[in-house]
Amino acid sequence: MVKIRLRRMGKKKQPSYRIVVADSRAPRDGRYIESLGYYNPMTEPSTIELDGERALYWLGKGAQPTQQVEKLMKIKGVWEQFQGSRKK
Repeated sequence: MVKIRLRRMGKKKQPSYRIVVADSRAPRDGRYIESLGYYNPMTEPSTIELDGERALYWLGKGAQPTQQVEKLMKIKGVWEQFQGSRKK
């Protein structure tokens, strides 16, 4: 199964994350298929950069986002686009 999840980057006590598509069996910071963007919770306000087109592609292929990634997608509006395309 393919998941869209966060990959931790950054220094100790200064986390930043990449939003990646990875096999669910791969370790959190291990190998991934594609990077879709990044998330930096340390800035004010938090920085979220997400390639919505590629995220929609992977969601259409059956990739499952984690809870945190789903929240980030809702903030960027990608999740609503995906839900709208499924209802058609």
